[in-house]
Amino acid sequence: MSGTGASGVDGARIGLVGYGDAGRGIHARLLREAGLDVAVVATASPQRVAAAREELPGAAVVPDLPALLDARPDAVVLASPTGAHAEQVLACVAAGVPVVCDKPLAVDAPTAASLVAAAREAGVPLTVFQNRRWDDEQRTLAAVLDQDALGPVHRFERRWERWRPVPKDRWRENAPPQQGGGLLLDLGSHLVDSAVQLFGPVTAVGAEIAARTTVAEDDVFLSCVHAGGVRSHLWAASLVAAPGPRTRVLGARGAYLATGFEGVPDATAVPSTAPPGCTGWVFGGEEPVPVPTAPGAHADFYRLLGAALREGTGQAGMPVQPEDAVHVLAVLDAARLSAEQGRVVPVAPSAP
Repeated sequence: MSGTGASGVDGARIGLVGYGDAGRGIHARLLREAGLDVAVVATASPQRVAAAREELPGAAVVPDLPALLDARPDAVVLASPTGAHAEQVLACVAAGVPVVCDKPLAVDAPTAASLVAAAREAGVPLTVFQNRRWDDEQRTLAAVLDQDALGPVHRFERRWERWRPVPKDRWRENAPPQQGGGLLLDLGSHLVDSAVQLFGPVTAVGAEIAARTTVAEDDVFLSCVHAGGVRSHLWAASLVAAPGPRTRVLGARGAYLATGFEGVPDATAVPSTAPPGCTGWVFGGEEPVPVPTAPGAHADFYRLLGAALREGTGQAGMPVQPEDAVHVLAVLDAARLSAEQGRVVPVAPSAP
């Protein structure tokens, strides 16, 4: 494993694979916010090479992952198309370099499990970029549940709906599911991970899935049964001109509601917006009560990574354990089978 460098707040030199929507717009920004040094970027696109050189003047820009690994970064971030993840993770593991893989870890659960096993055998830390664990409504809802403000919960709903009748022209919309395209693997990974973090493992799933404007799925609904009895209803769709409420949780003594998401309003009635400093409302009394936003931000993922690299805590210090990603993919695999066969499909327990 490479040694820790001397640059950046946490002393870590990060290699970033990919400088497109994810690498440039999300990972590079959050790495800088967390005080980590993007030391080398791998991209073959002339336009992205130019952008990386302009926006990251201290970083080397190389054409591919082997050249990036030759630079011996302290960790590698894979912001590449999902279909390339397996090969790239194995290359990082073989080089002994800790790796952050954008979600999903692979195109299916068996492949993801093999990557986790390879990293474990080699003793190379592996984590998965489930940054939505640090969304306002996720952190705030977790605090509401910790306070038992709703009583026993029986249903969790979350929607990732948008109006995009003309799809973007990029790999995620143009690739088939076998190569990682479609909303089931993309947004479905976030939705299922969020539900599992709040309510525990999924034991069975029923799904409705369609491809209306893209090669792979752009209209997804999952009904997940958790081991504790909670049922999650999860939506991801691109052809929704009137989005429903972002998050709704129903309990025996009350409900939690968060409306709108990332500046996109939904079509629900009042209250349409929580007061400043608050995320969502708790219902159950005479008047809805606004809920203060729990502290945190997406960059916390990389702050935790930086701490793990600096302190040498290895796999235990990684911000997300990769076994979580295997379970998420097992749920998505079962959902795809459910939609194909028109039945509820059990989800096999993840191996320890």
